[in-house]
Order: sequence, then C-alpha cells, then structure tokens
Amino acid sequence: MANTIALAKQFVPMLDEVYKNASLTAKLDGAAELAQQGANANELIIPMLDMQGLGEYNRNSGYVNGDVTMTNETVKCNFDRGRMFTVDTMDDQETAGLAFGRLAGEFIRTKVVPELDAFRFAAYCAAEGIKKKEETLADGAQVLAALRAASTEMDEAEVPLENRHLFITPTLHGMIQDLDTTKSREVMSRFASVTLVPQTRFYTAITQNKNGAGGYTKTSGTGADLNFMVLHKDALIQYEKHVAPKIVTPEQNQTADAWKFGYRNVGIAQVYKNKAAGIYASHKTAG
Repeated sequence: MANTIALAKQFVPMLDEVYKNASLTAKLDGAAELAQQGANANELIIPMLDMQGLGEYNRNSGYVNGDVTMTNETVKCNFDRGRMFTVDTMDDQETAGLAFGRLAGEFIRTKVVPELDAFRFAAYCAAEGIKKKEETLADGAQVLAALRAASTEMDEAEVPLENRHLFITPTLHGMIQDLDTTKSREVMSRFASVTLVPQTRFYTAITQNKNGAGGYTKTSGTGADLNFMVLHKDALIQYEKHVAPKIVTPEQNQTADAWKFGYRNVGIAQVYKNKAAGIYASHKTAG
C-alpha cells in the first residue's frame, strides 16, 4: 500500500475579510472643547448664545442698550451600544492568532462604523425643522436639479457656504459624472466635500437590533432610502463621549481559559435647535 502523508498546513496571515469603508461621518465630529461634560454619564452640556439685533443710534443719548444671553442646554447621548466576544485560547493558537488578533479591528470596521454612520444620518433626518424632500431621481440632470434646489434652500436660509458637506449614493454620483459638464462641476463645487455613502447605511430611519446578531436594518414601513444629504457641520451636535474597547487576557479571565474583547460606544448625534436649516435630506418613498 502506498504511503499516505498529509502535508503540514501553514496558515497564511490573511483573512477573507468583508469589504467595508471606514467611517464616513467622522469629518463631522465637533470640537470636544465646545461641550462641557454633563453631571450624568449620558449627558452633554451645550452652550447656546442669543442676542438682540441693531437698534437706532441717537446722537444725544447714544446707543440703545442690548441684551446677550448664554444658556446651557443639556442634551442626552442617544447612541449607547456594545458587545463582548470570547475566543478560547486553543482556538486562537490553532488559527495562528488570527481569531483574536484580528477580531477588534474587523469588528470596528465592519460592524461598529457602518452602524454609527447609519445612526447619525437617520438621527439628523429625524430632527425637528430640517428640510426633507421625497423624490425619485432618474438621471444625472434630475440629480443636479435636486442638488441645486438644496443649495438654493440653504442660501435663502443664510446657511454659510463654508462647511456644507454633501453625502450622496455612488449610483447618483455616477449619474452626475456621466454628464461631465461645466454645469455639473459648478454645482458640485458648492460643497466643501463630497462623500459617497453606500445605500446600506443611508436611510431616513433605522431600527437597531437589541440582541441576537445585533446590527441595524432600515425601519420597516417608515424608513426610506436616502438619495443625498447636505449637512452643515456647525448645525450638528456630534460627539463620541465614551469609547471603551476592553481586552481581557486568559490569565485575567476568571471564568474561562479564553481571550475576551469588549467594546462600548456612547455618543450623540443631534441638531442644534436654531440651525435646522443646515440639514437637507432628499429621499425616496418610504417602505
């Protein structure tokens, strides 16, 4: 009988990883020094400034007295999600350290970041007073007309041109590129940045699953696919208040001979009450 020899197998230090983009909304994070941490763990204190306009100057009595008011608005964090993973020590050794070694990075890249982006877009769509328009955009000309309408809406509301960011699906952006006209370049130049957002994280409303596989889905019945959003950065209250990755080694683990990786993210995504005009959302019909 011929010898049967099983050749030793060597792991290749590469994973069949899921394609996912990094965070698309990180550019909208606010400056941390503008928000004072609230007394409670799930709150932020946001300063709001208000003042009176010009009055008539009198050459005899001089200036009309004015009032300036600064108040602190307490807003609650509306994103608080987490997950704990356990990887047996032998499972990790038998996969050349890949089972645990790549867990954290892949989890954040493929699970945390898409949900965080989707949550933020949906939260801004739900804010009171923002401009939302339901429309189906069939070609590049219609997309350009819709973007022009969004820009005009913001111009009329005196939203500053600086820091207006466009988020749009790759499909609609491709329609614009196919036009390749001076008009299309002129319209696109009115945005500080253009970010392509996959439809899978671009909805007017999402449902975050509590247990099981976790993650999120478009809200059934009321959620709609977004075409594009124009977001003025200064209109957003966007902070990550608490990001806590945690690694427990097998030596520290009191209940099992296993590695543990835990992750928690607490943050906020809201719109300033006085700056709702800085949000414009174009979306398809819900359902």
